[in-house]
Amino acid sequence: MNQRLTPEDIERIAHQRAGAKLGWYVHAVVYVAVNLFIFGISRYGFGDRPWSVAPLLGWGLGLALHGVAVFLLGSGGALRERLVQRERDDLQHRQRNGL
Repeated sequence: MNQRLTPEDIERIAHQRAGAKLGWYVHAVVYVAVNLFIFGISRYGFGDRPWSVAPLLGWGLGLALHGVAVFLLGSGGALRERLVQRERDDLQHRQRNGL
Protein backbone atom coordinates (compact mmCIF):
# COMPACT_ATOMS: atom_id res chain seq x y z
CA MET A 1 0.00 0.00 0.00
CA ASN A 2 2.92 2.38 0.61
CA GLN A 3 3.92 3.92 -2.70
CA ARG A 4 7.26 5.49 -3.38
CA LEU A 5 7.24 9.02 -4.70
CA THR A 6 9.39 9.86 -7.68
CA PRO A 7 11.56 12.97 -7.53
CA GLU A 8 9.10 14.59 -9.97
CA ASP A 9 6.18 13.77 -7.64
CA ILE A 10 8.05 15.24 -4.68
CA GLU A 11 8.83 18.39 -6.65
CA ARG A 12 5.20 18.77 -7.80
CA ILE A 13 3.79 18.23 -4.30
CA ALA A 14 6.34 20.60 -2.77
CA HIS A 15 5.35 23.31 -5.25
CA GLN A 16 1.64 22.77 -4.51
CA ARG A 17 2.17 22.98 -0.75
CA ALA A 18 4.41 26.05 -1.03
CA GLY A 19 1.88 27.73 -3.33
CA ALA A 20 -0.97 27.06 -0.91
CA LYS A 21 1.02 28.43 2.03
CA LEU A 22 2.14 31.48 0.06
CA GLY A 23 -1.49 32.09 -0.90
CA TRP A 24 -2.44 32.13 2.78
CA TYR A 25 0.38 34.54 3.64
CA VAL A 26 -0.71 36.91 0.87
CA HIS A 27 -4.31 36.63 2.13
CA ALA A 28 -3.14 37.50 5.66
CA VAL A 29 -1.14 40.55 4.51
CA VAL A 30 -4.06 41.87 2.45
CA TYR A 31 -6.39 41.24 5.43
CA VAL A 32 -4.21 43.30 7.75
CA ALA A 33 -3.67 46.14 5.25
CA VAL A 34 -7.32 46.46 4.25
CA ASN A 35 -8.60 46.21 7.81
CA LEU A 36 -6.17 48.88 9.00
CA PHE A 37 -7.50 51.14 6.24
CA ILE A 38 -11.12 50.31 7.14
CA PHE A 39 -10.40 50.92 10.81
CA GLY A 40 -8.90 54.31 9.96
CA ILE A 41 -11.96 55.28 7.95
CA SER A 42 -14.28 54.00 10.66
CA ARG A 43 -12.45 55.70 13.50
CA TYR A 44 -11.49 59.00 11.95
CA GLY A 45 -13.76 59.38 8.97
CA PHE A 46 -17.33 58.19 8.78
CA GLY A 47 -19.67 57.66 11.70
CA ASP A 48 -19.40 57.76 15.44
CA ARG A 49 -19.27 54.01 16.04
CA PRO A 50 -16.44 51.66 15.10
CA TRP A 51 -18.29 49.75 12.35
CA SER A 52 -15.01 48.25 11.15
CA VAL A 53 -15.39 45.39 13.64
CA ALA A 54 -17.93 43.58 11.44
CA PRO A 55 -15.68 43.15 8.38
CA LEU A 56 -12.72 42.45 10.66
CA LEU A 57 -14.52 39.53 12.30
CA GLY A 58 -16.18 38.22 9.14
CA TRP A 59 -13.04 38.28 7.04
CA GLY A 60 -11.02 37.04 10.02
CA LEU A 61 -13.20 33.94 10.14
CA GLY A 62 -12.57 33.40 6.43
CA LEU A 63 -8.83 33.82 6.95
CA ALA A 64 -8.88 31.34 9.84
CA LEU A 65 -10.78 28.78 7.76
CA HIS A 66 -8.34 29.31 4.90
CA GLY A 67 -5.49 28.62 7.35
CA VAL A 68 -7.18 25.44 8.59
CA ALA A 69 -7.61 24.26 5.00
CA VAL A 70 -3.98 24.98 4.12
CA PHE A 71 -2.10 24.00 7.28
CA LEU A 72 -4.26 21.27 8.83
CA LEU A 73 -6.46 19.71 6.19
CA GLY A 74 -4.50 20.38 3.02
CA SER A 75 -2.18 17.94 1.36
CA GLY A 76 0.65 17.34 3.79
CA GLY A 77 -1.14 18.93 6.73
CA ALA A 78 -0.49 17.28 10.08
CA LEU A 79 -4.11 16.35 10.83
CA ARG A 80 -4.71 15.06 7.31
CA GLU A 81 -1.54 12.97 7.35
CA ARG A 82 -2.50 11.38 10.70
CA LEU A 83 -5.98 10.53 9.39
CA VAL A 84 -4.57 9.08 6.17
CA GLN A 85 -2.09 6.98 8.15
CA ARG A 86 -4.88 5.74 10.44
CA GLU A 87 -6.99 4.73 7.44
CA ARG A 88 -3.99 3.08 5.77
CA ASP A 89 -3.27 1.08 8.92
CA ASP A 90 -6.93 0.05 9.22
CA LEU A 91 -7.06 -1.11 5.60
CA GLN A 92 -3.82 -3.06 5.95
CA HIS A 93 -5.11 -4.68 9.16
CA ARG A 94 -8.37 -5.69 7.43
CA GLN A 95 -6.49 -7.06 4.45
CA ARG A 96 -4.15 -9.16 6.61
CA ASN A 97 -7.04 -10.55 8.66
CA GLY A 98 -9.34 -11.19 5.69
CA LEU A 99 -12.02 -8.79 6.91
